[in-house]
Amino acid sequence: MLYEPDQFDRLIDEPWVRAHVEGAIATIVADVDAAFGLDRLWPVVNEWDEYRDGQPAKVLYTGAAGVSWALETLRRGGHAETSLDLAAAALRALELERAEPDAAEDEHYRPGSLLHGETGPLLVAFLLSSDAQLADDLHELVHGNVANPTDDISWGAPGTLLAALAMHEWTGEARWMEAARESAVGLRARRGDDGLWRQDDDYRGLGTLHGAAGNTLALLRFDRDEALARDTAAVLARHAFREDGLANWPGTPRAQLARPRDGRICLQWCTGAPGVLTGAWDYLDEDLVLAGAELIWQAGAHKDEKGHGLCHGTSGNGFALLKAFARTATSAGSGARGSSPSTRSARPSGSALQTATAATRSGPAMSVPPCSLRLASTSTYASRSSRSSKWAAQDSNLQPWD
Repeated sequence: MLYEPDQFDRLIDEPWVRAHVEGAIATIVADVDAAFGLDRLWPVVNEWDEYRDGQPAKVLYTGAAGVSWALETLRRGGHAETSLDLAAAALRALELERAEPDAAEDEHYRPGSLLHGETGPLLVAFLLSSDAQLADDLHELVHGNVANPTDDISWGAPGTLLAALAMHEWTGEARWMEAARESAVGLRARRGDDGLWRQDDDYRGLGTLHGAAGNTLALLRFDRDEALARDTAAVLARHAFREDGLANWPGTPRAQLARPRDGRICLQWCTGAPGVLTGAWDYLDEDLVLAGAELIWQAGAHKDEKGHGLCHGTSGNGFALLKAFARTATSAGSGARGSSPSTRSARPSGSALQTATAATRSGPAMSVPPCSLRLASTSTYASRSSRSSKWAAQDSNLQPWD
């Protein structure tokens, strides 16, 4: 078995309607605006976020920096207009994170962490304020994270490599490309003979958040190295579990797909096919991309245990389907407008605020074009196929990497 069917709701056969999506976005933004307070930021509404023990949630992964980035992305894209002063919100999140870091008790914590440390709030605050001092502070964090032994996007140098590339794109300053180069050199040097990097003494991950797909993505953003792409594709192919034309991946190479600690099989962005496809969609063997995407499609939407978020919920799985479409179709929505099933389940969704807050988990870092921080590659390492795809975006104005 490649996934746990009882943890998912099957998709319903209902057309994708743009007006419904736009209305839902407007409702979410209004709900998020109403819930904000400058002292407490946004309230924690999901049990996955309760590790902060009552603190305001500040970081990019699941906090005010991520929510601010998401609202700014919607505003810039013309999808919704927030009533909030986002620069003030982002600067307040940074102030609170510096005073009491969200993840300080985690063994992997360093301030330079992109998703769990100060780097994420600094990036968002700079984006919204263009404060030169924030850029200087961020540059120091990027430099200080080069030798971080936790080699993944979440905590280590791969994440701050992406941050440096984003800052170079935004500012054009040469110091950011040099910072990116320093990070890339250190990251390459720590790659093992097995094509993997270390995240813990006993963990060498495969996926985008914690592993080879994500680290390779960051390196390919810096230098389009086709040999590295081929090597990582071979590693990912070697460790895939396949069954009846479908495919999934464990978090780290092992003989069984289920996690040893609890016997669970993951199918989510942080562990499993969604994360592997999101990071490696353009160089992984196309049949393997399709096998992973088909499993995600057949599984459907996560139930409430995992919820709506990008890290381990339905949003992350849906993002992987967009990447499969980017690989297998030459134009978005051609001949398919309004004809494919909806990617929502037959069960009622949670509140708008719960959906919005949960969906910021790792998400804004994937959603701000143009920006090198997007956690899904848009460069081409393999030729596109012209075959049609059930995973197509339903409107020609919606690009697969948005």
